[in-house]
Amino acid sequence: MTRRDLLKVSGSAVLAAGVPAIVKADRPPQRRPNLMERGSPEVYSGEELKYIGMPIGGCFAGTVYLGGDGQLWNWDIFNEGKFGAVDRQNVMYMGESLHAGGGANYVDPQTQKSPFNQRFRLLADVGGWRSVRFGDVRFRGEYPVGKVTYGAGDADVTMELEAFSPFCPLDIDRSSFPATTMTFRVTNVGKQAVKLRLVYQIDNPVLAKSRGTRSDYQLAATKTESGGVMFGAAEQKDDHRVRPPILFQDWSSGTYGDWKATGTAFGQSPQKVDQLPSYMGPVQAGTEYVVNTHQARNGEDVVKADEHLGRLRSPSFPIERRYINLRVGGGNHKDKTCVNLVVDGAVVRSVTGRNSNLMAWESFDVAMYEGKTGYLEVVDEVAGGWGQISLGEVEFADERKSHVQLSALGDFGSFCVEVLGGANRSEVRPETAEIGSDFELKPGESRSLTFVVAWHFPNCAKNMPGKQNWYASQWKDAKAVADDIATNWKNLQATTREWNRTWYDSTLPYWFLDRTFVNTSILATTTCHRLDAGRFYFWEGIGCCAGTCTHVWGYAQAIGRIFPEVERYLRKEIDFGLAYRKETGAIDYRAEYHQVVAHDGQASCILRAYREHQMSKSNDFLRSIWPQVKGAMQYLINEDKDKDGILEGHQYNTLDTPWYGPIAWISSLYIAALRASEAMAKVMGDADFAATCGGLATSGSKKLVSDLFNGEYFVNRADPAHPEANNTNVGCHIDQVYGQSWAHQVGLPRVVPVAETKSALRALYKHSFHEDVWEYRRNMKAIPGGRWYATPKEAGLIMCSFPRGGAAESIGKSGDAWAVGYFNECMSGFEYQVANHMIAEGMLTEGLKIVRAIHDRYHASKRNPYNEIECSDHYGRAMASYGAFVAISGFQIDGPRGTMSHSPKVKGRPFRCAFVNERGWGTVEVASDGKESVTYRHRT
Repeated sequence: MTRRDLLKVSGSAVLAAGVPAIVKADRPPQRRPNLMERGSPEVYSGEELKYIGMPIGGCFAGTVYLGGDGQLWNWDIFNEGKFGAVDRQNVMYMGESLHAGGGANYVDPQTQKSPFNQRFRLLADVGGWRSVRFGDVRFRGEYPVGKVTYGAGDADVTMELEAFSPFCPLDIDRSSFPATTMTFRVTNVGKQAVKLRLVYQIDNPVLAKSRGTRSDYQLAATKTESGGVMFGAAEQKDDHRVRPPILFQDWSSGTYGDWKATGTAFGQSPQKVDQLPSYMGPVQAGTEYVVNTHQARNGEDVVKADEHLGRLRSPSFPIERRYINLRVGGGNHKDKTCVNLVVDGAVVRSVTGRNSNLMAWESFDVAMYEGKTGYLEVVDEVAGGWGQISLGEVEFADERKSHVQLSALGDFGSFCVEVLGGANRSEVRPETAEIGSDFELKPGESRSLTFVVAWHFPNCAKNMPGKQNWYASQWKDAKAVADDIATNWKNLQATTREWNRTWYDSTLPYWFLDRTFVNTSILATTTCHRLDAGRFYFWEGIGCCAGTCTHVWGYAQAIGRIFPEVERYLRKEIDFGLAYRKETGAIDYRAEYHQVVAHDGQASCILRAYREHQMSKSNDFLRSIWPQVKGAMQYLINEDKDKDGILEGHQYNTLDTPWYGPIAWISSLYIAALRASEAMAKVMGDADFAATCGGLATSGSKKLVSDLFNGEYFVNRADPAHPEANNTNVGCHIDQVYGQSWAHQVGLPRVVPVAETKSALRALYKHSFHEDVWEYRRNMKAIPGGRWYATPKEAGLIMCSFPRGGAAESIGKSGDAWAVGYFNECMSGFEYQVANHMIAEGMLTEGLKIVRAIHDRYHASKRNPYNEIECSDHYGRAMASYGAFVAISGFQIDGPRGTMSHSPKVKGRPFRCAFVNERGWGTVEVASDGKESVTYRHRT
């Protein structure tokens, strides 16, 4: 399903190594009076540590967080296909029930938890081994490097932690280890020698998610030659008598029979499969009728159909086979959209859907309950996205209906812990291990230990379009991963540290450097995947909205600048490959998932093709995709029926409905795409097409001003033939000059004239930027709803304000009015786009205030600074933050020509920052007189 289906939605921070309980933070987040001050690195302490979850694994290798206390948590490495960063129940806020897609982790951020027991510990021998209790603990996050310092407490030792997975810009392969490293440096600050023990205590994580439903396994652990541990599991043959299966229910009567329903979710009877809504796709129920709580049979739309709640209980039955096999589909909300087995009044087995309408066989292992009586209960307690559950056939059998081999499970694989240089303390058992070293420190002496923690779980989640993760083709198991890092540690550590130093060796403020790079960490979460055969595949946010969506990822700037090979792949193999329709030039905006064009996404694919060309060493990349790029541009030109440079018809877009009429922001993107195509056509020697694109762009720029500029900002003119459609109309919309923002990012001729552009940006700042978003929303009566990505007393840029009225008219007369709630929201990816643009136009203060507002919203005293949320966690659009860095440095590049320049927007003083180009990366310095000098730190 799409974001439309998700719009309406019904740990401890104490260091296991001995850090004292966290106390209330002694300082709230402060707004800097001068946003361009260099300042000092932002360090978190006290209560600010509890929400921190910095992605610390390799790119495309799952999610593991580094906590503020230096512990690892939230291990989403088991290929579950989760929706949201952490398993959680819905939360209530402002009278609404929120899940991950509605901002639950924004309003109620999660604290540390792990699906298996594990912790780092430092112990001292004080007449027996005891955990060291440190004093002040402080966290400094400089993605990809996390740094924790531990002050002396009840022992005369201090400790520092440097944690990262190898990170090498321009080398995505060596930045994609399914591993992280933890380097601890312990120092004796006392006057006596002290005996210490630094260890990682960990339970075997293999099959961590499957053990509750499987009994056919045996855990294993091997001590490695260097004193580490390699965890695994093996299939254990289970010989038993096979009796004929018993069909308990297949709904063939078209009624519930003796099953009892409560609530409204189940209607009067099961639903006929061929009468389910077409947008659900093939559900593969295997039967004529099916239980399905997506109640659209009374005319409900896709949102309201999920609002129905209820329970369906079976008659009691004797348990007389080893398994209960059920065909299940629907939402993945633990305990909320599920099928439960109840025995002796307690739920003993439960299964959810997989956020998919496709139904799959699931099995309850009930051998231990044979002879008892139980009943099944189908539960739907979620009134929101994926607020549905479906149940098909149920049978009792001695074998699983569709037996999944142990080796095919998502959490089957291996896990390895090594200490570089060897561990002298290793206690290894199949279920658990303790790995580390004992050592003695004299007064003033220090000792460093580096732990390599690696994992290898090959099988992709079932909601992914691949079979195995890419890393499975590179390393045979977790020990091979750890060995690779150990063999190349000197170089990997040096490169990662050098990039970290280079990024922060700048005249720009520390807070700005933090915030503009932090969202690059999305690559190290389960938002982003690399599949077998090398395919890069992105959700919009974790588990939210399939298919590397063109209009969402069109805002992202970080990947194209740091790992351009990834974006080149996506352009060539996906947007202009798998998703491209040669006969029309259309790009399916979710690749194989939806054969629909998103007009803003189509334009952004063309613009990104030009960006990827600029970040290439030669014209070869552009030459390889030029026919498709030209075809995609021609598709938009064909949509411009009167060939005036303005689009007017059906325009599907990132606000999830089709809009109609001249729309400033989509036409500005169209004009920018025309300018990019003009530039690419000239490189390819296609003078005729260049002239066509240039002429249309010139016409469009003029008409954009003459037809849609109201003297202060740009508006849209709704088509009266489509009164049902959403449209911001005369509102002051956040993306109104988005095409000009893109033009700055890639150095195109102007799309919108300077005067009108700056007027529009000033209007956005005046009317839509609010120091307290709640106050605006409290007074906005005409437009209902909107998710909470800015809460009371938090600043932000509203998606659309209505300084001249017209809010009620924007809703539309009927039909698709559901999406107007977006207009009330603050979504950081959109806000960054405007901030980037303001900075590029010289409106430095306004742009920085918007970026700073986002930074303050994600202060650690409130929530996880590393998880910017929009329709699920670690949302891809937030990667627009890097565009602010591009804008403030005035970075421009033409890789095939070998040129790079910087025109900093910070005037009157020397400027220094990092750069990444097609040949390497390093530091650029721009003197007050504009003279530029470049120092390479790394060359490819």
